[in-house]
Amino acid sequence: MGVRTESRRARTWHGRAFTVAAAATLCGALTPAGWAADGTPGPYSFAEDATTVRGAEGTTDSARLEAGHTYKSSIGPSGRGGRLYYRLELDAASTAYVSATAVPRPGAGVSYADGLKVSLQDGNGRNCSPSGSAHFGATQSPHPIAAWAARETGGKQYACQTAGTYYVVVERSGAGTSKESPGATSGGSADPKGSASRAWDLEIGYVSEPGLKEARSTTAPEAWDSATPEALAGAARHREGGAGFSTATTLGQGVWRDGISPGETRFYKVPVDWGQQFYATADLGSSSGGDGYVGTALAVSLYNPVRGFVDAVGSGYDGRQRSAALAPVPPVAYENRYALSDRVSGMRFAGSYYLVVHLAAQVADRFGDGPLGLTLRVRVTGAARSGPAYAGRALPRDVFDVAAGDSGTAGGPTGTGNGDGRSTTMKLLAVGGIGLGSLLVLTLGAWTVAARRRRPIRAPWPASEEADTVPGPLPAPDPAPWDHGAPRSW
Repeated sequence: MGVRTESRRARTWHGRAFTVAAAATLCGALTPAGWAADGTPGPYSFAEDATTVRGAEGTTDSARLEAGHTYKSSIGPSGRGGRLYYRLELDAASTAYVSATAVPRPGAGVSYADGLKVSLQDGNGRNCSPSGSAHFGATQSPHPIAAWAARETGGKQYACQTAGTYYVVVERSGAGTSKESPGATSGGSADPKGSASRAWDLEIGYVSEPGLKEARSTTAPEAWDSATPEALAGAARHREGGAGFSTATTLGQGVWRDGISPGETRFYKVPVDWGQQFYATADLGSSSGGDGYVGTALAVSLYNPVRGFVDAVGSGYDGRQRSAALAPVPPVAYENRYALSDRVSGMRFAGSYYLVVHLAAQVADRFGDGPLGLTLRVRVTGAARSGPAYAGRALPRDVFDVAAGDSGTAGGPTGTGNGDGRSTTMKLLAVGGIGLGSLLVLTLGAWTVAARRRRPIRAPWPASEEADTVPGPLPAPDPAPWDHGAPRSW
């Protein structure tokens, strides 16, 4: 697999060139998320700008990952090719987060113990933080799972604090016994050559968080409201989920409706600002036919803006409606990172939190191919606060930003904070005010000039009755540039 080298030149729409690459981009934009060009559903939508990179079986030949970039790779079965290395060059101030999303290829099955582990190590092979792991767990249904690891600076950290070369280690774990598709994904007999002999695709993300201008408390908040609020009620609005982290559909506070078929995974993202608290419940609708019981049919997982695992919940299914609610998580705070629990430490920065819903493939055996109704009840409470004063910019630059006025919001609070401690809403208002003022001045000036030009000249003699005193049409403006649209055991 070669490194992606697509040229980014000449993608303009100003009477110049509409390139083949632009046409492909347009076709891709018109193709539903998670679907191939031929209209067949795909298992996962990788980031369009992901660079293909090959993992090395040793540190010596490992490829370097750049902060702010997303990569596509693959990993073989446990054993040879089941442990891969990638390289980072880190400074002494920034915190590095690396996530790996494993995507079993079509036809592969998985067992309860199959999973992925991610570690970040220094040049002496020491882990910079506890390794992150994810497993398919009780669903035993192939779907994307993500694990993360970090090199943190400041606070109570002692290891991995110097600038230098570090290594990301991604490895597969588990027994490797599973079932082949189509019988594999719906509960056939164990086949040791199922998942054990098949490669998984990987999407790797690398986020850099700058250090702080001033030191803050290194103690996690001890008290926060852990009571579960009353679930939101009201008419649900339709919102179709994405097929990957990069295509996740934005949801605001409200009740949302979608459909999900056995074996599918839906991705949603919810903007949560500094000081705000997030709650979510997933309701699976009743079936019109079938019988029996699937032990873990619905799996709901929560990931933070760097795709780090926060929490998960599962539910069985017997054809009647079922509900699965995530346990309350604390308000977003920088100091949460010093807690031991994933559910607390994962809520460490503002940004888009990902709600990932999977319906086990085994549901099709007893209740048909679906889709079944899916209702999401999302609540974001609390006033947004200013974030920490960072000494630089995060990479990607907008990873900890919360966009105000998102189209997915349904009457709930809108985000107002961003990664540098300033208010996004205030910045937008300021920029909008300046822009509007300038626009008014320019418009008034243009009207004045136009009025002077159009004012008839009073000649000393009468104007001819045939004289054309109606101003001609203004020339059509040039075409606008082309707008490119641009739990661990579940």
